[in-house]
Amino acid sequence: MTDIFAPVTVGKWTLHNRIVMAPMTRNRATPDGVPTDLMATYYAQRATAGLIITEGVQPSAVGQGYMNSPGLHTPEQIDAWRAVADGVHQAGGTIVAQLMHAGRISHPDNKHQAETVAPSAIAAPGEMFTATGRQPHPTPRALTTDDIPDVVDGYVQAARAAVDAGLDGIELHGANGYLLHQFLAPSTNQRTDSYGGSPQARTRFVLEVAQAVSDAIGSERVGIRISPAINLHGALEADPETTAATYRPLVDALSEMGLAYLHTIGDPASDLLTDLADRFAGTHIVSNGWDPVTDVTAAEDLINTGGADLVAVGRAFIANPDLVHRWQTGAPLNQPDGTTFYGGDHRGYTDYPPLTQETAETAWPHCARGSAH
Repeated sequence: MTDIFAPVTVGKWTLHNRIVMAPMTRNRATPDGVPTDLMATYYAQRATAGLIITEGVQPSAVGQGYMNSPGLHTPEQIDAWRAVADGVHQAGGTIVAQLMHAGRISHPDNKHQAETVAPSAIAAPGEMFTATGRQPHPTPRALTTDDIPDVVDGYVQAARAAVDAGLDGIELHGANGYLLHQFLAPSTNQRTDSYGGSPQARTRFVLEVAQAVSDAIGSERVGIRISPAINLHGALEADPETTAATYRPLVDALSEMGLAYLHTIGDPASDLLTDLADRFAGTHIVSNGWDPVTDVTAAEDLINTGGADLVAVGRAFIANPDLVHRWQTGAPLNQPDGTTFYGGDHRGYTDYPPLTQETAETAWPHCARGSAH
């Protein structure tokens, strides 16, 4: 039986356990995408996670989707991420930035009227929350082949900025209907050029981004998150054969790049995710979805029988900054307040109490960090 509380090596990092804080949008940055001191406190509080994956971070102004989401493309944003990285490292943790270009899941009102782009000029279903209320997603401009190198370079510059700011690496968000996933899904990619028209062609953009950021900061500092057939935000992968024909060559190529980890969303016991995990030579992080909430028993089962090397946990980390210590000791958990998940101030963000001040300070000694970064 694997001990989920034992140290483990993943890519460049030695992590002090196999429990990952999943990326979760919290909308606490400034309107200009600058991380705040409150955000630095929030992440440092949760540094007992083996690995923290930040909320989605836009690599460019065009890539922003939601209000008050942080970026990594201006000097002010990069400087502010240094405070986040320093706080997590001082608390003994390891943290990577999830680079999330939202693509068509956006609205100009949330990004100072910057345009919205996607693989194809197809509007997303549903609405985007803006300062003036919910508004329909606009029809995006389809990226041209001449545009694509600049979008790839945006990821590269953001990855370099993350490392320059002291973060330990990056995760590419290739899931949940955002830009990378929009290229993978046949419903959102109806191109007929070399970036679409067949399952393998739809993987080209993702692989170009992954290779470029790996070349820039080292593949051992890069992970990627995928969500085959989860079908969010209109990125539909309804045909199992086509979905498998897309993701098998994608994961084969990512494995050859030597990425630090593959982070999947969905049932790891499904035929496709089992196959993808077997194909990937690096670490496999599993997020088993949104319902039910992952508890310590489920996490242990995923690692010992479900094909996971590490388990990503979301909502439990929101309400329990000392979640790892609570799981170790069998202590009761705080329950998260869903009304404070998105936006606001410290309430429902940094004010969830640890068991005691003493346990918060001694759950993981500073030296446990090892060679994390």
